[in-house]
Amino acid sequence: MSDDPRRRVPRTDAVLADPRLARASTTLGRRAVKAVVAAAQERARRGEIAPEDVAAVAAAALPAHAAGLRPVLNATGVVLHTNLGRAPLSPAAVDALVAAAGHTDVELDLDTGRRARRGRTALAALAAAVPDAGAVHVVNNGAAALVLAATALAAGREIVVSRGELVEIGDGFRLPDLLVSTGARLREVGTTNRSALRDYASAIRPETGFVLKVHPSNFVVTGFTSSVGVADVAPLGVPVVVDIGSGLLAPDPLLPDEPDAASALRAGAALVTASGDKLLGGPQAGLVLGTTELVERLRRHPLARALRVDKLTLAALEATLRGPETPTWQALRAAPSTVEARVRALGADLPMAEVVPSVAVVGGGGAPGLRLPSWALSLPEGYAEPLRHADPPVLGRVERGRLLLDLRTVAPAQDPLLRKAILSCT
Repeated sequence: MSDDPRRRVPRTDAVLADPRLARASTTLGRRAVKAVVAAAQERARRGEIAPEDVAAVAAAALPAHAAGLRPVLNATGVVLHTNLGRAPLSPAAVDALVAAAGHTDVELDLDTGRRARRGRTALAALAAAVPDAGAVHVVNNGAAALVLAATALAAGREIVVSRGELVEIGDGFRLPDLLVSTGARLREVGTTNRSALRDYASAIRPETGFVLKVHPSNFVVTGFTSSVGVADVAPLGVPVVVDIGSGLLAPDPLLPDEPDAASALRAGAALVTASGDKLLGGPQAGLVLGTTELVERLRRHPLARALRVDKLTLAALEATLRGPETPTWQALRAAPSTVEARVRALGADLPMAEVVPSVAVVGGGGAPGLRLPSWALSLPEGYAEPLRHADPPVLGRVERGRLLLDLRTVAPAQDPLLRKAILSCT
């Protein structure tokens, strides 16, 4: 028994005293580090590692961060990938998050020492970005913005909406279910492919709360179709609420078919709702823009308290609105020739790789018909799983038995990391 190696497994306190593990305890927490040490000790007891290697093995197994979320290289060619968190934040927004992490003046006027409007500087930035709005408000996501509007304006009343705009927004959630959950009743008009102004006009009655226009941003219907614009329904005598979805605040020549908040307001919309983490390129947030009277009704509704955003979201949103071009903006406008040059440099000495043309998309329920010419590094399909477990993980897309890594959605500064990950899998 005296030669049993298990007797040489170091005590937990001795391992935790190792400088590498002691430093990690300050950033990851003692409990998390202790769990890693216990796992290494167990491996030593089973004879998988030498007892004297416990500290080194534990140090190597430490996670990079206290949270479980891992940074991923998005090489899918989908600019706003919902499963990867949609829009990556700009450096300015990241800096703002860090600055807001401690105590802030989020609801305090430092001049008077009294309570102030929550997130007033972020709201001012949003108002400045969309001067056509009489007032603005921010909630925690796009669906919440629409729910707040339906609850405040149409609970116990009717929402008039085209059948062709009753969309499913992802993960099984459907717009009709979302709206009915607020206590409103839906009065559907038109058909799946065609709606006319007379359909809306004949449906409006005293119990109408508002007319809802929804941009079907995650699909395209072609052929024998017709729809009614905001400017046509605005004179019908009830508020028009427009859910533009993707968060485009002003017209963009790159996205001519994508609705924007400014144009909807100019056309007569009383309220516009949108997401902050899509084409705007900011954090997850629900944007509400419209007339002062209606926005104030939403802001003072009791549900608004449950849907309010935290200081981190407000900080990141303001930095996105006031700061430089976002990673989303840059990815959408990357020149194909530049992407091709990067792909060729990446695959120059990788014999298993091929440089191939690719097609990227916007994603995130935005501009479903838009195709962005791009270039990708093509690898054998067998690389897909190892790359998902690389450091950092890399996600591409598999087509016809090949793994495509589209660099339009990879920031140029991440190219060395992508190369390192590929080499680690060879």
